[in-house]
Amino acid sequence: MSLTLLDWRRTVAALYADVRASSERDPNGTLERFRTGRDALFRDHPDSPLAPESRSAFTGLPYWPHDLPMRFEATIEALPSEQHTTRGISGETFPLERIGRVRLPIGDLDVYWIAVYGGGIFIPFRDATAGTETYGAGRYLLDTVKGADLGGSGDRLVLDFNYAYHPSCAYDPRWSCPLAPPANRLDVAVRVGERL
Repeated sequence: MSLTLLDWRRTVAALYADVRASSERDPNGTLERFRTGRDALFRDHPDSPLAPESRSAFTGLPYWPHDLPMRFEATIEALPSEQHTTRGISGETFPLERIGRVRLPIGDLDVYWIAVYGGGIFIPFRDATAGTETYGAGRYLLDTVKGADLGGSGDRLVLDFNYAYHPSCAYDPRWSCPLAPPANRLDVAVRVGERL
């Protein structure tokens, strides 16, 4: 752990705190601030997933336009706890505990507790854009270990696909990222959030 990585995580957590505080009353402005902040991290931060030689040419991450109906507040359907592992891009494994499922108009996603560091809610997904319009291994919707938390209360989660993002390993293989398990593969094309 370095102090610069601590700064990265604090900055990410602050971006998501703004989303939780502001997105209902100002969805467009909040998303724009989030994307601007994410671009600044990628361009300027020493712990950017971009290789240093790529940062000078970086002009911003590509996104699809904001699609307000792709924001959902979903109840976590309780399921029996199941232990899983998912692979990383380099073949390593990550322990996951399935704690429930959310049913969305675009498909169902399992909700995991990722058992690394301090643990947290983890919802990766892979959709029909994977490998062509988005990273082939999928994107992340929530990863609360790293501050990616869109809100909710009790057994409800805010799941806004406009904030879907590629894991760091999409930019540089030096990063290790858990990938979307088979249960979180959607048949539809989710053309919101970050794209290639």
